[in-house]
Amino acid sequence: MASAPQNPALPLFYKDLIPLNSQQHANWKTRTTDKATWLAGINSVPLTVEEFPQAQRFYPIIFTAGENPVPLVLMGMNEGANVFVEDDGTVNSAAYIPAYARRYPFMLAKLRPDADELSLCVDPTSDLVGEIEEGEPLFVDGEPSEATRNMLKFCENFEMAGSKTASFMAELEKHKLLMDGELNIDIGTGQPFTYRGFQMVDENKLREVRGDVLRQWNQSGLLPLIYAHLFSLELVRDIFSRQATQGKVPNFTPPPASVNG
Repeated sequence: MASAPQNPALPLFYKDLIPLNSQQHANWKTRTTDKATWLAGINSVPLTVEEFPQAQRFYPIIFTAGENPVPLVLMGMNEGANVFVEDDGTVNSAAYIPAYARRYPFMLAKLRPDADELSLCVDPTSDLVGEIEEGEPLFVDGEPSEATRNMLKFCENFEMAGSKTASFMAELEKHKLLMDGELNIDIGTGQPFTYRGFQMVDENKLREVRGDVLRQWNQSGLLPLIYAHLFSLELVRDIFSRQATQGKVPNFTPPPASVNG
């Protein structure tokens, strides 16, 4: 149920990545947009734990299956379906957009596998950067511009949030709280729609966690994050309903509307 990047070697959304430098990109600019075209048709997006309180108001929060799980928000229940972003990239203005998506087309990355330092990189295939007419310059007099410094700071904050997220996930795995998830949506036809292929917190195991551990989690802020995840799963039916209304649920035909005489 999770969308995969077009190129498995690159992160979701990115078609290419190059490091920025003042020589090659002296004339490049970056522009803002009100169309998140890279989000269109993407049903799940990575999330950091710092975003749980905001994201859980809009989306179910789940965890990827397999080793090294990461949190995701579901923007649609099926691959290729995003009920918050239209096909042209128009975003529902009321929805929270995860930082992972807001940093595009920039990101911090290692230039070499053995490197420790991260460099600010960009997807050169994006129409938001390049030798474009309108926008903010990436470099001024050979130095990073204010726009570039702001984006670098945003990406650095995202990486720090990623480290906190990794610690959160390590704690869940340490206490074996994750289980294979299953979400069933009964629409009254006798054939519920069932979604699998993800992980969620096992509430039974959560109840068995020792009191001293729970107190520590409560003090550290970890416990509220777990409950934000669990409470967010109540939104599954809402997402499914939106998707059905938009005609994006495979093998689903809405019942005919009743007419009151």
